[in-house]
Amino acid sequence: MAKFVYRMQSILNIKEKMEEQAKQAFAAANHQLTVEEQRLQRLSQRRIQYLAEGAVLRQQLLDPLRLQENAAALDYIKEAIIEQRIRVRKAEEAVERARQILQEYMIERKTHEQLREAAFEEFKKELAKEESKEVDELVSYTYGQRRR
Repeated sequence: MAKFVYRMQSILNIKEKMEEQAKQAFAAANHQLTVEEQRLQRLSQRRIQYLAEGAVLRQQLLDPLRLQENAAALDYIKEAIIEQRIRVRKAEEAVERARQILQEYMIERKTHEQLREAAFEEFKKELAKEESKEVDELVSYTYGQRRR
């Protein structure tokens, strides 16, 4: 029996490797997004702590130095939150780009797999046709032998 050889198997293999690399890049981008979101969450929690501390300081005897330190810390944390939101947005964009690239590679791989399946079906049809031809020849030969 003949062996099926897909002539573009090397291209399919490359597409599979590229898709695997894109999956890894997507996972890395997703991980980075998670890290950046966690940092933003921690900064937001620190901001809440500074706000609570400021409220407590205002209720106690006024200590201008501590109030000024609290205000400076709040200003700093607000800037840090703004910068972290920018990092989160960039990480989200990186995840989206990685997702789109992964999707493109998946489509290319699936297309080549469909082409491979179509070629295999054509191979099976050709093989069945050859087998049918051989059977016909064998039947004709045996029928001819009997007539003699």
